[in-house]
Parts: sequence; structure tokens; C-alpha cells
Amino acid sequence: MKILVVRFSSIGDIVLTTPVLRGLKEQLPNVEIHYLTKKKFAVILENNPRIDQLHTMENHIDELIPTLKKEKFDLIVDLHNNLRTKTLKAKLKRPSKAFNKLNWKKWLLVKFKINKMPKMHIVERYFDTVASLGVKNDRLPCEYFIVENDEVDVQQALNVEAKKFVAIAIGAQFKTKKMPKELLVKIISQLNEPVVLLGGEMDADFANELIETLPDSTIKNACGGYNLNQSASIVKLCKRLITNDTGMMHIASCFDVQINSVWGNTVPDLGMYPYYPQNKEKFSIHEVKGLNCRPCSKIGFQECPKKHFDCMMKQDAGEITHP
Repeated sequence: MKILVVRFSSIGDIVLTTPVLRGLKEQLPNVEIHYLTKKKFAVILENNPRIDQLHTMENHIDELIPTLKKEKFDLIVDLHNNLRTKTLKAKLKRPSKAFNKLNWKKWLLVKFKINKMPKMHIVERYFDTVASLGVKNDRLPCEYFIVENDEVDVQQALNVEAKKFVAIAIGAQFKTKKMPKELLVKIISQLNEPVVLLGGEMDADFANELIETLPDSTIKNACGGYNLNQSASIVKLCKRLITNDTGMMHIASCFDVQINSVWGNTVPDLGMYPYYPQNKEKFSIHEVKGLNCRPCSKIGFQECPKKHFDCMMKQDAGEITHP
């Protein structure tokens, strides 16, 4: 059986599909798994041994249609379910199963704060997509595979000891998901361990601001200096990760890392909190309860629509830093 799994983006969403890949590979006899994603996210999957062939899209789905048609897939497992994947399935004309995104329930929660979302993690809903194949959730963590060349020696590179530093993921695609400077200063001031700041190149200046604001703290800036696999390697070696609702949170769950997750405009009720199905004490959720404006979006904004940003500004730094 040849299966094409489709998830175009983004980091966290793709990581959360990996238990399904494992289930398909381990539970179906003689299965051949192909995966289609955007080229910029290929690094997340290119070392995954569950995948027999990885296909990537640069600009438009049409560039891949001739190649994918030749594969004559027995089934397309659509874990994205948007207009682009609908177009893909229409052009390939192969049997398919699509993930139920529960868009109207998300809309009710965001627009009217009426919560009809199921009390289940999105990984469990991903497994519902392949349930008719007899594939069951093994309730094991997500997977992220790092090649040896991307393993970072944190002692040499950052002058910190493995499992004796706290990593803080300060980056996010949307600003309303990011911990503001005021909150991060309070958090770092209450930590006794060395701190490594993680993020992309666009977060490097912000990280330097934090370092300048806290000259007495031991803070290392790893923003922009490492690729995604190398950043994942650093997370794997940390004692604990303090993080926004972002991709690094889901990567950390692959490595049995303690996670303190801090939630701004998004909410865990959307089903994308850290995936520790058999070890829920490995993560904590920190959010400001009782705000009638939250969630204001299922993804985020570049500024608070209400201008006050209470969902982050009113966070309790003491609770966040508690082991």
C-alpha cells in the first residue's frame, strides 16, 4: 500500500503528525509512506525513518502534479485540509481521507467564546483520519530526528552544561503569542540556572536587549546562530523549556523535556498543547483566566486588538518559573 500524507505547514503542526506516520509504518504491512510539505519545512522530516519519500512544494502545487500522478497512490491522507489540498486531491484523482479541522467550532470559540471543541489533543484527531485503516494511537510522543552533524555540543558552543540550563523560546510567528520583554525580564530574574534564549535570526536583537537589561544573569543568545535541527538539539539537552505556544514547544515534547508553556491570545482548548499522552506532569500551562477577549484568534496577530495585551502582561512570572 502506497500512502501520501499531506501537511504543508507549519513547524508545530508537522511535528504533531509524526505519531500518525509511526502508526502507519508500524501497523500496516508493506506500507510505503510519502509525505508532501512546503520546501522550507522539509528539514523537520528529512531524517524521519518512517518516510520512504519526501516531496516538497516551492511555490505552487501544479509543479508537483506530474510527479505525484506517476506514484499512483492507494490513498491520500490529508492532515491539512484546505483549499490547496482539495485542489491536489481533485487533480490526483486518488482515494483520500481528510482531517476534520472543526472550523465552525473554532469559529464559535474565537468569535463568541462558546467552547464546543472536543476535550482531546489534535494528535488524537489526526488518528481519527486513519482509523478506518485499523491504525490506532500508540500514545507515544511525537518524533524529531536529528543527524549527528546537527547535534550541538552545548558546553563548547554555549558554555553551559547539558541538563543544567533553562531554554527559553522567545520567538513566534505572531507577536500576540510572544512573551513581552517585561514578562521575560521577570521570568529570567527568578531563575537560578543559566538561560539559553532560542529563536530565529529576527529574534537576535531582542535577545541582546534582554541580556543588556539583565547584566547579572547568565544568559546565552542562541537566536539566529543555529538552524532548526541545531536548535532542537539544544532543546533536547536543556533541563526545562519555557516557551510560547510555538513550534519549539512541540519539538521539546519529542525529547521528554519538561515544558512550561505560556499562552497569550491562543488557548490550549484548541487542542495543540504539549503532547505527553502518558506523562502529563511533564508540562504545565500558564494562561490568564477570565479575559473575555481571549482567544482573539486561532493563530495570532502582530499586535493586541484591544491594545492592552493582558493575556501576556498579566501572567504570573512566579508560577511560570516554578519547577
